[in-house]
Amino acid sequence: MEIRFQNSPKETSQMNTQELRSNFLVQNLLVNDEVKLVYSHYDRVIIGGAKPVTKPLKLENHPELRAEYFLERREIGIINVGGTGQVEADGQTFDLEKLSCVYLGKGTKDVTFKSNSLADPAVFYLLSAPAHQTYPAARMTKDEASPGTMGAQETANQRTIYRYIHLDGLKSCQLVMGLTILNTGSVWNTMPAHTHTRRMEAYFYFDVPEEHRVVHFMGEPQETRHLLVANQEAIISPPWSIHSGCGTASYGFIWGMAGENLVYSDMDAVPISGIR
Repeated sequence: MEIRFQNSPKETSQMNTQELRSNFLVQNLLVNDEVKLVYSHYDRVIIGGAKPVTKPLKLENHPELRAEYFLERREIGIINVGGTGQVEADGQTFDLEKLSCVYLGKGTKDVTFKSNSLADPAVFYLLSAPAHQTYPAARMTKDEASPGTMGAQETANQRTIYRYIHLDGLKSCQLVMGLTILNTGSVWNTMPAHTHTRRMEAYFYFDVPEEHRVVHFMGEPQETRHLLVANQEAIISPPWSIHSGCGTASYGFIWGMAGENLVYSDMDAVPISGIR
């Protein structure tokens, strides 16, 4: 499990391209028959990926957690962006088609990831945060995830937002998690932008065509930086940073937050004219 420490706004403003990528871009999350994890010191969130192709994969414990098992003091949200698969948790089996989600609460001891097809394996994106209370394991499909439309074709940001783990959805201690699908011809996400110093956020971009990229904008509103992101790569977004992207083609992304509250709408808006 890779460990990444926090960076201040001033430190970040002085980074070159490679330093920005090393600190905030997460690559190679989806490796065949492996579980990959990155521990961020922003709200101690763990970003991960599991791609079971030829064998089931277990969510193993890691010595850095100083725990008896991975979810002893943690909760986790899991969204499948690949073929149909299963998540098994302490004897319960959750079937997950593409864009279905499962939440597992604090105290879940055994977690296993499986795919139904060798030719079209499941691709599980993971987001885990510390938890102080146990909430029940639960599954939600894309159609059940309170879809809502935003944006307009005229501003190239027409999109559908699906909310899975939030106050009125799957219950959690501090995780908030969902995904956004951009309409064909739309490329901008989360614009106008915002910050929320009470919560960190992570983005995971998926269904980005191989030859295309998303330009992800980050940094303080008056001191922005950018990163070019490929398919199935993630961004760690500090609480003080904006988080917005513009693709060279349409795409989807999973967003997830952890921190002080579960209020999805807790955002400090930044007008487009105020971004530098």
